Amino acid sequence: MKPPEWNDRAVSQVHGVLILIAVAIILAAILLVILLGLIPNFEWPPVPPPPPPLIISAVFHESDVAPYPMNYDSRVVLYHNGTERYENDRLTARFFRNGAAITPCIIKTLHGASFIPTHHYGVQTMGGSGCREDYWNPGEKIAIDFTDRTFIPGDLVTVEIFDRDTGERLSRHSYAA
Repeated sequence: MKPPEWNDRAVSQVHGVLILIAVAIILAAILLVILLGLIPNFEWPPVPPPPPPLIISAVFHESDVAPYPMNYDSRVVLYHNGTERYENDRLTARFFRNGAAITPCIIKTLHGASFIPTHHYGVQTMGGSGCREDYWNPGEKIAIDFTDRTFIPGDLVTVEIFDRDTGERLSRHSYAA
């Protein structure tokens, strides 16, 4: 009796396809590693961007006079969270409530002595260590007292700080009041 005939193609075709797929996946992985190595600043896991240098640290709605009743006082505290010192007379600020610009609200300088004689619609006062001297240094704060009811609890308050001379936006930060 003759041994049964073996079909030479039945097993090798399936194995050949599997080996070809495995080789293609390995080559694609090697190519991906090479390409990612060529991309500058690629880090895994991704590193979140640093926080903006000038941020809103608080929004107050209560009166600053005892017994501190709710009067929608709209005082915003800005904090220098960065490392670079800024010449505050060159800084201008724009504020937004829930994405819409506060109008009229003009803050042409964040230097306290220069702020006093300007036309600053929508802002009553400005104070704090960040606006007293010529430079706003890291760790210092500026408190801006807006017209009452400019911001109410639940508003999203956004500030954009610009360099007046270059027009460059230095910082943008949002805070849920």
